[in-house]
Amino acid sequence: MRPTTRACFSLALAASLAAAVVRAQEAPTAAPSTPPPADEITLEKIMADPEWIGNAPLMPYWADDGGAVYFERERQGEDTLDLFRLDLGTGEARRVEDAERGRADARGGDWSEDRTKKAFAREGDAFWKDVTTGVERQLTRTAEAEVAVHFLVGDKRVAYRRGNHWFARDLEGGPEVQLADLQLAKDPATLDEEEGFLETQQERLFEVVRQREKEQETARRVERERQQADPTRPPLPFYLGKDVEISDSALSPTGEWLVVALLPAEVDEGKADKMPVFVTEHGYVDVEDLRPNVGTGKPVSPTLLLLDLRKHEKHELDLGVLPGIEDDPLKELRKKAEAEAKAKEAKDGKDEKKSEKKGAKEVKEKEDAKPGPRPVELHRIVWSEDGGRVVVQLYSYDNKDRWIAAVDLEKKRLVPVHRVSDPAWVNDWDHDELGWLRDGRTVWFLSEESGYSHLHLRPVPAGRARQLTRGDFEVSDVVLSRDGTSFFALANREHPGVYEVYRVPIDEGGVERLTALDGSTEYVLSPDERQLLLWHSTTTHPPELSVQPAAPGAPARRLTDTTSDAFEAIRWTAPEVVAVPSSHTKQPIWSRVYTPANWSADRKWPAVVFVHGAGYLQNAHKGWSGYFREFMFHSFLTRRGYVVLDMDYRASAGYGRDWRTAIYRQMGYPELEDLEDGVKWIAANKSVDPARVGVYGGSYGGFLTFMALFRKPDLFAAGAALRPVTDWAHYNHGYTSNILNVPEVDPEAYRKSSPIEYAEGLRKPLLICHGMVDDNVVFQDSVRLVQRLIELGKTEYFETAIYPVEPHAFQEPSSWLDEYKRVYELMEENLK
Repeated sequence: MRPTTRACFSLALAASLAAAVVRAQEAPTAAPSTPPPADEITLEKIMADPEWIGNAPLMPYWADDGGAVYFERERQGEDTLDLFRLDLGTGEARRVEDAERGRADARGGDWSEDRTKKAFAREGDAFWKDVTTGVERQLTRTAEAEVAVHFLVGDKRVAYRRGNHWFARDLEGGPEVQLADLQLAKDPATLDEEEGFLETQQERLFEVVRQREKEQETARRVERERQQADPTRPPLPFYLGKDVEISDSALSPTGEWLVVALLPAEVDEGKADKMPVFVTEHGYVDVEDLRPNVGTGKPVSPTLLLLDLRKHEKHELDLGVLPGIEDDPLKELRKKAEAEAKAKEAKDGKDEKKSEKKGAKEVKEKEDAKPGPRPVELHRIVWSEDGGRVVVQLYSYDNKDRWIAAVDLEKKRLVPVHRVSDPAWVNDWDHDELGWLRDGRTVWFLSEESGYSHLHLRPVPAGRARQLTRGDFEVSDVVLSRDGTSFFALANREHPGVYEVYRVPIDEGGVERLTALDGSTEYVLSPDERQLLLWHSTTTHPPELSVQPAAPGAPARRLTDTTSDAFEAIRWTAPEVVAVPSSHTKQPIWSRVYTPANWSADRKWPAVVFVHGAGYLQNAHKGWSGYFREFMFHSFLTRRGYVVLDMDYRASAGYGRDWRTAIYRQMGYPELEDLEDGVKWIAANKSVDPARVGVYGGSYGGFLTFMALFRKPDLFAAGAALRPVTDWAHYNHGYTSNILNVPEVDPEAYRKSSPIEYAEGLRKPLLICHGMVDDNVVFQDSVRLVQRLIELGKTEYFETAIYPVEPHAFQEPSSWLDEYKRVYELMEENLK
């Protein structure tokens, strides 16, 4: 899987290992008369608690002096992560004891300009450290967490946020100083807009009431003036209004400005369903709230405020200056949906009643009404290092636009800097990185506007944009060098499935490859930027840590070896990563192909097609797959005479904007065409019998399994849909609205893309597996489809398996084993 976050190293393997919190107690089995061979692959072994593979290093980072690295590992047999320190000089790794953790170097943090000091948060408190001496000073010790710890300009003060308020401390001592006091209440000095008749009458009739109010106002004014004039007192509060909450705030490095984003305290996020939990500790059924379904909420744009902390002034920033904010990219679809709904009402005899109720004039006013500014979401607030400039990154709620806008600190207004529009959807899942060059006048950002994620520069507030990287590859995980002359970044330039570290000179552009490990790699730059800490994996080996000089052609030195002897003893089937020709695009369909060791073209072979989940995910790469159980299952299948195909169908990550958006308003169509091309390819190149090919996958893979069996019933002989989406109108908003808009605006896209609409096409064996406490793709999805299949008389073709205690990603080894036994038996019964 292509990495996405340099600092966190959040590959699916890490998440899977760290999430294995409940371990099933397997029933004892009789001991075999002779021990099984070490190289044997069994379903019981594959689906056991994954720690048998070995506990890989997680979330690595550098020690402050660059002489060691830290990483975490799951403790054997326990749901606990231990911290380790590995000395680069000796190569020795040791566990950091609990009593020592408070003295261990912290991950992340903010460095002083001369790189001699570091400010950071540890366990919710603020610290700073003199790296030259190793002396640390704790700045806070509170129950409430301090976050966003960073140096202010000059590196003599450290600022941090506690709750909604910002504070600072001087490195040489002295009291904690409050920089901003943000109160979510109405200013008591302002008139009460909700005064009733009696309050107004009292003021009108009685001089004493008017006089007392005047005295109170004078006392408040005098107290405010005294507080503002006295440097020993905290700053005046900013009253931001009642019934609101702060969704984000960012302090300028000078400590003089604050950008704040407000949202209503109560936002209509949409209609949420309920989920019963049947297996509970107390024996009664619990009912949990689920996330809202797509399109059921009412979006609200944030209110952006610029606070001048010196003058105690508050200025609202007008989002209406964003170019195209008044446009309605979905206007034609909206009109079409309204016409369709009106035609249906007329057919049902409801149109006349509706018009009578609302009145012809009201109906016409609604039809002629202008939508107004589109709602937007704030994603980032980024200050330049000198605190002289700030930009915000905003996305339209309809997913069609992304804006970068600067805040003019003098004129207190937003100034548009850059806009990306996409008729499908702008990629807000990835490639949204943004920062400043060292000059404090130029922003860098990633954008897909050239077709792939590339690095761009843009002067602020205006000037000509410049694209630094070009080509049919994707750039991510960008870090600006300390001297400001180049960037470090990941890219799949040499091969779509190979991620290496590159240097990108700012003046020259282009890229210079630093690593050549031929797999999947993530990196952390050392504090002195002379070394790279690498987290590297191959198709058959989980990630391990290496270190390498940050220079082209430099050798990488392996630091860890954490896989078990039991895992290493097995000869896993190494997949070929091949380019399957597409009959619909110029780009090939990159795929993994697993071939039996005894394969020959003299016979016809059965095959299984695996469909990865998430849609926007890359699995046909040359690194360790996040689907590590499936990788082992595919080795299991090859030993039993199956060819296995795993395709990065259109919608997958890693192949550019057009590949990503090919499914817009038609999920399950381009992907199915790619699966057809895949079956043809393995029939022609791997001597596969096309009449004996099965398909399986989970989540999005389960959805595509349905679409294949329902829409192309002759393509596969059988299929297993695991935790599958059956109706996109029941999925969440963040994912679905990007691709299908919302049901009320684009009902056609939902009808076209939802398997439940095609259920009558089933005529091949189908296995449906679903966890009953799945709060991602809810169990209701499978229940509704089963009812539809029953009503269609399809009971002879399908069977279901339910898992009462399992969420979307199963936790119990016994559930994994049961599920994959069923998948294997389905293939055995129908492909052999």
